[in-house]
Amino acid sequence: MLLIKANRELLLKPLQSVTGVVERRHTLPILANVLIEKSGNAISFAATDLEIQVTASTPCESGGEKLSVTVGAKKLHDILRSLPDNTEVSLDSQDSRLQVKAGPSRFNLQTLPSEDFPRLAEGEAVNGKLVISQKMLKGLLSLVQYSMAQQDIRYYLNGLLLVINGNQLKVVATDGHRLAFAASELDRSYENREVILPRKTVLELAKLLTDSEEPLSLEILQNQIRFEFSGISLISKLVDGKFPDYTKVIPANYQQRMSIGRIPLLQALQRAAILSNEKIRGVRLVLTEGNLRIICTNTEQEEAQEEFEVEYGGSPLDIGFNISYLLDVLTNIDAEAINCDFGDSNSSVLISIPGKDDFKYVVMPMRI
Repeated sequence: MLLIKANRELLLKPLQSVTGVVERRHTLPILANVLIEKSGNAISFAATDLEIQVTASTPCESGGEKLSVTVGAKKLHDILRSLPDNTEVSLDSQDSRLQVKAGPSRFNLQTLPSEDFPRLAEGEAVNGKLVISQKMLKGLLSLVQYSMAQQDIRYYLNGLLLVINGNQLKVVATDGHRLAFAASELDRSYENREVILPRKTVLELAKLLTDSEEPLSLEILQNQIRFEFSGISLISKLVDGKFPDYTKVIPANYQQRMSIGRIPLLQALQRAAILSNEKIRGVRLVLTEGNLRIICTNTEQEEAQEEFEVEYGGSPLDIGFNISYLLDVLTNIDAEAINCDFGDSNSSVLISIPGKDDFKYVVMPMRI
């Protein structure tokens, strides 16, 4: 029974959008499959890992009856990707097989019953839809996602705090050693909400969102969140936990400020990192009036030093950090210059962008 006949690109794009959630190691065989459904003049692809469900739809010319089938997501994706551009592809479903035809090529794939595909049951909407541009959310995520924890026993840190606060959308991520905060203005006020998005959801969104003004709708459901954009629907469970109070972590009364160009500092740190200790990744920042020295050493007694003039009028300071944490923020923000506010050698540093209150990055010091 002909499921669909379409151009390769028309099928590959939505399939690529959903395969990211398919786990290589899975408890149920059907979780390795993608659900393909044809209804009227549309075809949809859906994949899930039981925590996240992504559905991507595309228009197709072949109408006819409703049909659905599940087939190995990675195998179908690899087949379509390996075919030449603009190839006409047909998918035929017969018994427990899906035949993929493209020119002289034939592929027979095993299928599993579509009724066994585990769809996420959607909770009730808790508050109204928030509509923003994809560019806004993608930008916010890129400013903080590198600070999320990975496999931390404090499971609520393995994700990102999303806050709707009046006419502001805020995102916060921390792994306990550093914290990133970013915010954007909304076109109107919304009901206040705070939810924690799982790490995998954040990474999938960052991949799927485009840097465009196209709309994205965000809806908080009971224990879930739903994002809809560009023919894609992503539903994710939320992390049930209490995120740390980020307002207490961000310093408010530091008196000593260093202003410096982002690119020169990034390049100097990248060079110095070559000789940093591979285990602790430590770097010393030695500040005196108008001057910054960057020092990295390793267990082979090797040393890298960088020195340049900066805007700094505070008292002398010798402070250590994990160099990876500094490189992360300098790589992910887009600013010509940054401000670094210091307390003393035992206090965290606050990194911000001059003239902007909507981004803050805090890094705890380390003994070197």
